[in-house]
Amino acid sequence: MFPLPDLDLVYSVLPFILAGFLAQLVDGALGMAFGVITTTLLVSVLGLAPARASASVHLVEAFTTGASGLSHILHRNVDWKLFWKLAIPGIAGGIMGANLLAHVDGKTARPFVMAYLAFTGAYLFWRALRWSRDPRHRSPKIVAPLGLIGGFLDAAGGGGWGSVVTSNLLVQGGNPRTTIGTVNAVEFLLTLSVSFTFVATLGVTAFSSAAVGLIIGGLLAAPLGAMLAREIPARILLFAVSIIIVATSGYSLYHAMVVAS
Repeated sequence: MFPLPDLDLVYSVLPFILAGFLAQLVDGALGMAFGVITTTLLVSVLGLAPARASASVHLVEAFTTGASGLSHILHRNVDWKLFWKLAIPGIAGGIMGANLLAHVDGKTARPFVMAYLAFTGAYLFWRALRWSRDPRHRSPKIVAPLGLIGGFLDAAGGGGWGSVVTSNLLVQGGNPRTTIGTVNAVEFLLTLSVSFTFVATLGVTAFSSAAVGLIIGGLLAAPLGAMLAREIPARILLFAVSIIIVATSGYSLYHAMVVAS
């Protein structure tokens, strides 16, 4: 006879499995929001310090982005030329952001970043309204600086790689399907580098037990997100991306400026 699992432990992990599943489903399909959703949960609900929350989220993403990136590759959603332009500066920015957060509270600049993202989301929504039946996609011109800034903000703020990078590439005219797939694939390398940096600076105690539930839920949802990104029409993807950006950045901005005060 196998011993019965501890029901209290199962019930304590279930909410994080559900949160990881929903967050990764959104992230895989729209190229953003996993870090924002899960970091908000860890900081606001569990009361974790921002550095511990960011460390836990990036540990989880090392698993979920690997599965999601592979799924996007299999569905041919990845632009490899864009991939390498983002990867190297993104990793460099992530390492710098993780080192900063390990020694300084990274919440100071968060209201300004969230306000910028809310404006970007509103612009993308306007673009989706004016979407033509046969839009001409353009190759983004500003890529490397975007990867550096996105990687830095993602590590320092506990999330935001997809929100910053995906939204800006779409503003520059990138194809929604390949943009989302490529940003998701690059995120795997980013999260690995950030996780190793947190281990080196904070040690393994920085990672919370909630990460186990988030990993399970995220891995279950990863293949579904890539499939949705391939099947959903580009205009609908753009609408969904803009709404997610405005909703998450608006909530974070309100929480930082009103609730925290």
